[in-house]
Amino acid sequence: MIDYKTPEEIKIMQHGGKILADVLYHVMETIAPGMTELEVDKMAERMIRERGGEPGFMRVPGYKYTVCMSTNDVVVHGIPGSYVFQPGDLVGVDCGVFYKGFHTDMSQSIIVPGASRPESEKFLRVGKKALDESIQEAVIGNRIGHISKKIQNIVEGAGYSIVRSLIGHGVGRELHEEPEVPGYLAKPINETPLLQEGMTIAVEVIYNMGSREVVLDTDGWTIRTEDGALAGLYERTIAITKHGPLMLTK
Repeated sequence: MIDYKTPEEIKIMQHGGKILADVLYHVMETIAPGMTELEVDKMAERMIRERGGEPGFMRVPGYKYTVCMSTNDVVVHGIPGSYVFQPGDLVGVDCGVFYKGFHTDMSQSIIVPGASRPESEKFLRVGKKALDESIQEAVIGNRIGHISKKIQNIVEGAGYSIVRSLIGHGVGRELHEEPEVPGYLAKPINETPLLQEGMTIAVEVIYNMGSREVVLDTDGWTIRTEDGALAGLYERTIAITKHGPLMLTK
């Protein structure tokens, strides 16, 4: 069942989302050669707590970190480790904030400075375009399928692949709520959930440079591309309002 939020609850999520966006953008700008994934994690935790939030991912049973790291062929859910970033690495950071009873969720991908990677830069531009244009589809009267179709058309139109086993989702009192928000159209648009005022969703673009197939590491968390190709991810939490999509992680 979809949990519709009141305007007051959306304002709380907007505040938590601002904490998250401020922290994540700062962290992404800080990543540089010689820095480790664990240093990114500790920085994000400290900054979230300083701003009055709680790391949302630490509320997931068994997960002890603030962020999930997606370095190069890691698609999602990578545990931060001792890996030292190298110039030209493709790095995605997924992070969540829990604030006054509500979750927000966000991810961003970058290329570590210091090396020219034209193909990686093109790859990330396509993912960001898919995110931005799909969010514009999130208006009352449209359906989840309009978001999914836009992501799929842009990503696959550029020659890349959407990961089918990992999708966006509702978000709010729980980190993962209904409805599911796939990055591809799995059934006719008119059979997907109707977008209505008060819905809060995490729109995610989870995509690979090569095959869409993924594998789970032995740690039970980290998901990688099966063929070792690069992966990218972009995610924002938004609210459906009568004035159009409201970016909560801004």
